[in-house]
Amino acid sequence: MKVAVIGAGNVGATVAQRIVEAQLADVVMVDVVQGVPQGKALDLAQSGPILDSSVKVTGTNDYRDIAGASVVVVTAGFPRKPGMSRDDLVAANREVVAGIAGEIRKHAPDSVVIMVTNPLDIMSYVAMKETGFPRERVLGMAGVLDSARLRYFIAAELDVRPADVSAMVLGGHGDSMVPLISHTTVAGVPVRDLIRPERLAEIVQRTRTGGAEIVTLLGKGSAYYAPGASAYVMVEAVVKDLARVLPASVWTQGEYGIRDTFVGLPVVVGGKGIEKVVTMSLSDEELRDLRKSAGDVRKEIEKLA
Repeated sequence: MKVAVIGAGNVGATVAQRIVEAQLADVVMVDVVQGVPQGKALDLAQSGPILDSSVKVTGTNDYRDIAGASVVVVTAGFPRKPGMSRDDLVAANREVVAGIAGEIRKHAPDSVVIMVTNPLDIMSYVAMKETGFPRERVLGMAGVLDSARLRYFIAAELDVRPADVSAMVLGGHGDSMVPLISHTTVAGVPVRDLIRPERLAEIVQRTRTGGAEIVTLLGKGSAYYAPGASAYVMVEAVVKDLARVLPASVWTQGEYGIRDTFVGLPVVVGGKGIEKVVTMSLSDEELRDLRKSAGDVRKEIEKLA
Protein backbone atom coordinates (compact mmCIF):
# COMPACT_ATOMS: atom_id res chain seq x y z
CA MET A 1 0.00 0.00 0.00
CA LYS A 2 0.97 3.64 -0.31
CA VAL A 3 0.81 6.44 2.27
CA ALA A 4 1.29 10.10 1.38
CA VAL A 5 2.63 12.52 3.97
CA ILE A 6 2.01 16.18 3.15
CA GLY A 7 4.59 18.33 4.88
CA ALA A 8 8.20 17.18 5.31
CA GLY A 9 8.84 19.04 8.55
CA ASN A 10 9.56 17.38 11.87
CA VAL A 11 6.11 15.83 12.33
CA GLY A 12 5.79 14.62 8.76
CA ALA A 13 9.30 13.19 8.72
CA THR A 14 8.67 11.39 12.00
CA VAL A 15 5.47 9.82 10.66
CA ALA A 16 7.32 8.71 7.55
CA GLN A 17 10.17 7.28 9.62
CA ARG A 18 7.83 5.15 11.72
CA ILE A 19 6.06 3.84 8.61
CA VAL A 20 9.39 2.89 7.04
CA GLU A 21 10.71 1.25 10.22
CA ALA A 22 7.51 -0.80 10.52
CA GLN A 23 7.57 -1.64 6.78
CA LEU A 24 3.92 -0.65 6.80
CA ALA A 25 3.66 0.86 3.30
CA ASP A 26 5.47 2.77 0.60
CA VAL A 27 5.77 6.45 1.51
CA VAL A 28 5.54 9.62 -0.56
CA MET A 29 6.64 12.82 1.19
CA VAL A 30 5.37 16.07 -0.34
CA ASP A 31 6.52 19.58 0.51
CA VAL A 32 6.56 22.94 -1.25
CA VAL A 33 10.22 23.54 -0.40
CA GLN A 34 12.50 22.28 -3.14
CA GLY A 35 14.94 19.61 -2.01
CA VAL A 36 13.60 19.07 1.50
CA PRO A 37 11.25 16.12 0.82
CA GLN A 38 13.74 14.67 -1.65
CA GLY A 39 16.61 14.88 0.83
CA LYS A 40 14.67 13.43 3.76
CA ALA A 41 13.23 10.67 1.60
CA LEU A 42 16.70 9.72 0.38
CA ASP A 43 18.00 9.69 3.95
CA LEU A 44 15.12 7.47 5.07
CA ALA A 45 15.57 5.15 2.11
CA GLN A 46 19.23 4.70 2.99
CA SER A 47 18.20 3.44 6.42
CA GLY A 48 16.44 0.53 4.69
CA PRO A 49 19.47 -1.79 4.48
CA ILE A 50 20.18 -1.23 8.18
CA LEU A 51 16.57 -1.87 9.22
CA ASP A 52 16.02 -4.62 6.66
CA SER A 53 13.19 -2.54 5.22
CA SER A 54 12.33 -2.72 1.55
CA VAL A 55 9.53 -0.14 1.36
CA LYS A 56 9.87 2.58 -1.23
CA VAL A 57 10.36 6.17 -0.05
CA THR A 58 9.84 9.08 -2.43
CA GLY A 59 10.25 12.81 -1.92
CA THR A 60 8.54 15.25 -4.26
CA ASN A 61 7.13 18.74 -4.78
CA ASP A 62 4.50 17.42 -7.19
CA TYR A 63 1.09 16.37 -5.84
CA ARG A 64 0.58 14.07 -8.80
CA ASP A 65 2.90 11.64 -7.02
CA ILE A 66 0.30 10.97 -4.30
CA ALA A 67 -1.92 9.17 -6.83
CA GLY A 68 -2.95 5.78 -5.50
CA ALA A 69 -2.36 6.63 -1.85
CA SER A 70 -4.78 4.87 0.48
CA VAL A 71 -3.99 7.25 3.34
CA VAL A 72 -2.93 10.90 3.25
CA VAL A 73 -1.48 12.45 6.41
CA VAL A 74 -1.54 16.26 6.42
CA THR A 75 1.08 17.87 8.65
CA ALA A 76 1.85 20.94 6.55
CA GLY A 77 1.17 24.38 7.95
CA PHE A 78 2.52 27.02 10.25
CA PRO A 79 3.34 25.90 13.80
CA ARG A 80 2.11 27.91 16.74
CA LYS A 81 4.84 30.19 18.04
CA PRO A 82 5.11 31.96 21.40
CA GLY A 83 2.84 35.00 21.32
CA MET A 84 0.86 33.78 18.31
CA SER A 85 -2.91 33.92 18.80
CA ARG A 86 -5.31 31.15 17.87
CA ASP A 87 -6.95 33.44 15.27
CA ASP A 88 -3.55 34.09 13.69
CA LEU A 89 -2.99 30.36 13.30
CA VAL A 90 -6.49 29.73 11.89
CA ALA A 91 -6.10 32.39 9.22
CA ALA A 92 -2.64 31.23 8.17
CA ASN A 93 -3.34 27.51 8.02
CA ARG A 94 -6.80 27.71 6.51
CA GLU A 95 -5.34 28.73 3.17
CA VAL A 96 -2.63 26.07 3.37
CA VAL A 97 -5.03 23.23 4.18
CA ALA A 98 -7.63 24.34 1.63
CA GLY A 99 -5.01 24.19 -1.11
CA ILE A 100 -3.78 20.78 0.00
CA ALA A 101 -7.34 19.43 0.21
CA GLY A 102 -7.95 20.42 -3.38
CA GLU A 103 -4.89 18.48 -4.47
CA ILE A 104 -5.98 15.42 -2.47
CA ARG A 105 -9.43 15.56 -4.06
CA LYS A 106 -7.80 15.66 -7.49
CA HIS A 107 -5.03 13.08 -7.11
CA ALA A 108 -6.09 10.73 -4.27
CA PRO A 109 -9.90 10.81 -4.38
CA ASP A 110 -10.33 7.46 -2.61
CA SER A 111 -7.96 8.10 0.28
CA VAL A 112 -8.54 8.42 4.00
CA VAL A 113 -7.30 11.80 5.24
CA ILE A 114 -5.70 12.13 8.67
CA MET A 115 -5.33 15.75 9.72
CA VAL A 116 -2.50 16.82 12.02
CA THR A 117 -2.23 20.53 11.17
CA ASN A 118 -3.41 22.88 13.93
CA PRO A 119 -5.88 24.14 14.97
CA LEU A 120 -6.69 20.47 14.50
CA ASP A 121 -10.49 20.37 14.71
CA ILE A 122 -10.98 23.44 12.54
CA MET A 123 -8.49 22.28 9.92
CA SER A 124 -10.28 18.91 9.81
CA TYR A 125 -13.44 20.81 8.91
CA VAL A 126 -11.62 22.72 6.17
CA ALA A 127 -10.23 19.46 4.78
CA MET A 128 -13.65 17.77 4.73
CA LYS A 129 -15.30 20.77 3.11
CA GLU A 130 -12.65 21.24 0.43
CA THR A 131 -12.22 17.55 -0.45
CA GLY A 132 -15.93 16.84 -0.38
CA PHE A 133 -15.13 13.49 1.24
CA PRO A 134 -17.66 11.80 3.55
CA ARG A 135 -17.02 12.20 7.24
CA GLU A 136 -15.79 8.61 7.50
CA ARG A 137 -12.71 9.50 5.42
CA VAL A 138 -11.61 12.69 7.20
CA LEU A 139 -10.45 12.37 10.80
CA GLY A 140 -8.25 14.47 13.02
CA MET A 141 -5.33 13.25 15.09
CA ALA A 142 -5.56 14.78 18.55
CA GLY A 143 -7.17 12.42 21.02
CA VAL A 144 -4.47 9.77 20.62
CA LEU A 145 -1.81 12.37 21.42
CA ASP A 146 -3.68 13.98 24.31
CA SER A 147 -4.48 10.56 25.78
CA ALA A 148 -0.82 9.55 25.53
CA ARG A 149 0.22 12.65 27.41
CA LEU A 150 -2.26 11.94 30.19
CA ARG A 151 -1.13 8.31 30.37
CA TYR A 152 2.52 9.35 30.57
CA PHE A 153 1.95 11.89 33.33
CA ILE A 154 -0.03 9.38 35.41
CA ALA A 155 2.58 6.66 34.88
CA ALA A 156 5.36 9.04 35.90
CA GLU A 157 3.44 10.07 39.02
CA LEU A 158 2.94 6.44 40.09
CA ASP A 159 6.23 5.10 38.70
CA VAL A 160 4.49 2.40 36.66
CA ARG A 161 4.62 1.27 33.04
CA PRO A 162 2.74 3.71 30.76
CA ALA A 163 1.24 0.72 28.93
CA ASP A 164 -0.57 -0.23 32.15
CA VAL A 165 -2.38 3.12 32.20
CA SER A 166 -5.65 3.18 30.28
CA ALA A 167 -7.02 6.66 29.58
CA MET A 168 -8.96 8.55 26.94
CA VAL A 169 -9.17 12.27 26.22
CA LEU A 170 -12.09 13.59 24.18
CA GLY A 171 -13.24 17.05 23.09
CA GLY A 172 -11.44 19.74 21.13
CA HIS A 173 -7.67 19.75 20.83
CA GLY A 174 -7.02 22.66 23.13
CA ASP A 175 -7.63 23.99 26.63
CA SER A 176 -11.20 22.64 26.64
CA MET A 177 -10.21 19.00 26.01
CA VAL A 178 -11.97 16.49 28.29
CA PRO A 179 -9.89 13.80 30.02
CA LEU A 180 -12.26 11.00 31.05
CA ILE A 181 -11.02 10.46 34.58
CA SER A 182 -14.02 8.26 35.36
CA HIS A 183 -12.68 5.77 32.78
CA THR A 184 -8.97 6.13 33.66
CA THR A 185 -7.41 3.07 35.26
CA VAL A 186 -4.01 1.62 36.11
CA ALA A 187 -4.03 -2.13 35.47
CA GLY A 188 -7.77 -2.01 36.08
CA VAL A 189 -7.57 0.06 39.28
CA PRO A 190 -9.41 3.41 39.08
CA VAL A 191 -6.89 6.23 39.07
CA ARG A 192 -8.94 8.07 41.68
CA ASP A 193 -8.02 5.30 44.11
CA LEU A 194 -4.32 5.92 43.50
CA ILE A 195 -3.86 9.68 43.17
CA ARG A 196 -5.37 12.30 45.46
CA PRO A 197 -7.90 14.64 43.78
CA GLU A 198 -5.86 17.84 43.94
CA ARG A 199 -2.81 16.16 42.41
CA LEU A 200 -4.95 14.52 39.74
CA ALA A 201 -6.36 17.92 38.84
CA GLU A 202 -2.81 19.22 38.34
CA ILE A 203 -2.03 16.31 36.03
CA VAL A 204 -5.19 16.97 34.01
CA GLN A 205 -4.23 20.62 33.63
CA ARG A 206 -0.70 19.71 32.54
CA THR A 207 -2.23 17.42 29.92
CA ARG A 208 -4.31 20.29 28.57
CA THR A 209 -1.25 22.50 28.21
CA GLY A 210 1.11 19.70 27.20
CA GLY A 211 1.78 21.06 23.73
CA ALA A 212 2.31 24.63 24.94
CA GLU A 213 4.76 23.38 27.58
CA ILE A 214 6.94 21.84 24.88
CA VAL A 215 6.71 24.96 22.69
CA THR A 216 7.90 27.07 25.63
CA LEU A 217 10.76 24.72 26.46
CA LEU A 218 11.97 24.52 22.87
CA GLY A 219 11.69 28.26 22.30
CA LYS A 220 11.43 27.55 18.58
CA GLY A 221 9.29 24.80 17.08
CA SER A 222 6.81 22.42 18.64
CA ALA A 223 6.34 18.75 19.56
CA TYR A 224 6.86 16.11 16.89
CA TYR A 225 7.92 12.76 18.35
CA ALA A 226 4.63 12.04 20.15
CA PRO A 227 2.47 13.66 17.44
CA GLY A 228 4.30 11.59 14.83
CA ALA A 229 3.77 8.39 16.81
CA SER A 230 0.09 9.25 17.28
CA ALA A 231 -0.45 9.81 13.57
CA TYR A 232 1.37 6.55 12.82
CA VAL A 233 -1.00 4.57 15.06
CA MET A 234 -3.96 5.93 13.09
CA VAL A 235 -2.29 5.19 9.74
CA GLU A 236 -1.57 1.65 10.87
CA ALA A 237 -5.20 1.15 11.90
CA VAL A 238 -6.33 2.10 8.39
CA VAL A 239 -3.66 0.27 6.40
CA LYS A 240 -4.04 -2.96 8.39
CA ASP A 241 -7.81 -2.57 8.87
CA LEU A 242 -7.37 -3.10 12.60
CA ALA A 243 -10.74 -1.77 13.78
CA ARG A 244 -9.01 -0.05 16.70
CA VAL A 245 -10.96 2.05 19.17
CA LEU A 246 -9.17 5.40 19.21
CA PRO A 247 -10.13 8.95 20.17
CA ALA A 248 -10.22 11.04 17.00
CA SER A 249 -11.71 14.30 15.81
CA VAL A 250 -14.82 13.47 13.78
CA TRP A 251 -17.68 15.38 12.16
CA THR A 252 -20.59 14.87 14.52
CA GLN A 253 -24.12 13.87 13.52
CA GLY A 254 -25.87 13.89 16.87
CA GLU A 255 -23.56 11.65 18.89
CA TYR A 256 -23.48 12.63 22.57
CA GLY A 257 -26.03 15.31 21.71
CA ILE A 258 -23.51 17.10 19.48
CA ARG A 259 -24.08 17.97 15.83
CA ASP A 260 -22.32 19.74 12.95
CA THR A 261 -18.85 20.24 14.34
CA PHE A 262 -15.54 18.43 14.56
CA VAL A 263 -14.67 17.17 18.03
CA GLY A 264 -12.76 14.31 19.57
CA LEU A 265 -14.89 11.20 20.19
CA PRO A 266 -14.11 7.49 20.61
CA VAL A 267 -14.30 5.86 17.18
CA VAL A 268 -13.48 2.56 15.51
CA VAL A 269 -10.74 3.16 12.93
CA GLY A 270 -10.31 0.60 10.16
CA GLY A 271 -9.65 0.20 6.47
CA LYS A 272 -12.35 2.66 5.40
CA GLY A 273 -11.50 5.27 8.00
CA ILE A 274 -14.09 5.80 10.71
CA GLU A 275 -16.24 2.69 10.90
CA LYS A 276 -18.42 3.87 13.78
CA VAL A 277 -18.57 6.21 16.74
CA VAL A 278 -18.45 4.39 20.08
CA THR A 279 -20.99 5.30 22.75
CA MET A 280 -19.47 5.56 26.22
CA SER A 281 -21.14 6.16 29.53
CA LEU A 282 -19.98 9.59 30.72
CA SER A 283 -20.54 11.35 34.00
CA ASP A 284 -22.80 14.39 33.94
CA GLU A 285 -19.76 16.65 34.32
CA GLU A 286 -17.85 14.93 31.51
CA LEU A 287 -20.81 15.12 29.14
CA ARG A 288 -21.34 18.78 29.95
CA ASP A 289 -17.66 19.55 29.39
CA LEU A 290 -17.64 17.59 26.13
CA ARG A 291 -20.61 19.51 24.77
CA LYS A 292 -19.05 22.80 25.85
CA SER A 293 -15.78 21.88 24.13
CA ALA A 294 -17.69 21.00 20.96
CA GLY A 295 -19.51 24.31 21.20
CA ASP A 296 -16.21 26.18 21.33
CA VAL A 297 -15.04 24.47 18.13
CA ARG A 298 -18.39 25.10 16.43
CA LYS A 299 -18.07 28.84 17.06
CA GLU A 300 -14.71 28.84 15.29
CA ILE A 301 -16.13 26.86 12.37
CA GLU A 302 -19.04 29.29 12.09
CA LYS A 303 -16.55 32.14 11.80
CA LEU A 304 -15.04 30.42 8.75
CA ALA A 305 -18.47 29.97 7.19
